[in-house]
Amino acid sequence: MDHSSLKRHLITAALPLALLTAGSAQADLDTVRFGVPPWPGVTVKSEVASQILEAMGYQTRQNELAVGVILNGLANDDLDVYLGGWYPIEQEMIDPLVADGKVDKVARNISNANSGLVVPEYVHEAGVDSVADLDRYKDRFDGEIQGIEAGTGINDAILAAIDKDAAGLGDWQLRESSTAAMLAYADQKISDKQWVTFVGWEPHWMNVSYDLYYLEDSDDSGVAQIESTVWTVVPAGLEAEDANLYRFLSQYQVAIEDQNDWVYEYSYEERPADEVASEWIRDHYETVAQWLDGVTTRDGKPAIEAVKAKLDS
Repeated sequence: MDHSSLKRHLITAALPLALLTAGSAQADLDTVRFGVPPWPGVTVKSEVASQILEAMGYQTRQNELAVGVILNGLANDDLDVYLGGWYPIEQEMIDPLVADGKVDKVARNISNANSGLVVPEYVHEAGVDSVADLDRYKDRFDGEIQGIEAGTGINDAILAAIDKDAAGLGDWQLRESSTAAMLAYADQKISDKQWVTFVGWEPHWMNVSYDLYYLEDSDDSGVAQIESTVWTVVPAGLEAEDANLYRFLSQYQVAIEDQNDWVYEYSYEERPADEVASEWIRDHYETVAQWLDGVTTRDGKPAIEAVKAKLDS
């Protein structure tokens, strides 16, 4: 996930939901309609699910939309699946729809995702375990924290920590830039084995490219050990409409390490999402079989066998 993209796309786009589909609620789910924000992790995660569902006999459609449009689409039965319900960031948007009986949170498809300040592992090994340790080595870090785009939640939290002198950060500076610029700066520092602390999060390709350590929080600074969960969100009536599909979605739970790899291949290596997905599925039938436990194709056959037959053909 790109935190700057997350903030931008939480705003409801002015796109008529009529453009998503020719009709409103479907009589059955011949076609499974995904709402996909333009985030690499959700893009590949939706593609993996789509390829599995197509092997089961469904058609799929992936609609790239802002989060607000996706949630409205789910509430109005114009979309069927959203695999990017990021908590706590989207909680205030999703929970009211759950309370109103318009959408369901099916399962946590990503659990215990970490975000906050990170350091390279060699810095951790030198004695930096927590936010409180940063100020002990202020000169090694040049008194700077490398941030992402101005106005993002994590940057605001860092500025608040500096303002209240949490964990001794009162005389530190936040260097705000773009995510790409921050990572380019960190890459140079890491290449030279210099000390640097910057904003990290899971899932992301940075966790594949670099050996990083997520700092422990100190003094309730709010800039480390920020735990997130990603929910699968569907229209409230989906379980009654298609219990087999609902069962798959309830079991579709992705390891953070796998999504890190997906994002690395798709976003960093710039490989097509369908290629990344199909290759991963073929190499991980044991995991896919767990997702498809008790799930059948649309004509009642074991779903995992259909997936193998299609992907191996």
